[in-house]
Amino acid sequence: MSFNLANRDFAERAQIEAEKARLFQLWQSNLGKAKGEAARMIAEKPRRKGKWAEWVRAELEGMSPPEFADMVRSEVNKMMAAASANR
Repeated sequence: MSFNLANRDFAERAQIEAEKARLFQLWQSNLGKAKGEAARMIAEKPRRKGKWAEWVRAELEGMSPPEFADMVRSEVNKMMAAASANR
């Protein structure tokens, strides 16, 4: 199976491009909200202590659409990595 779009027929390429455009629009319009949600979750870490990771997983599972939850997860990971690097 080739991942080269040039090897796909026009309809399939158009479908892939439409999905890419949809995901880009979702990312563009929700990035600020995702960063805010990630900051909110990280702010809960001292209060939730050992149960924090479990709480974050539950929060992410409740988010919709799944692509938004993935954005928030990515931002949480970036913020945690930055916090670890600054220690």
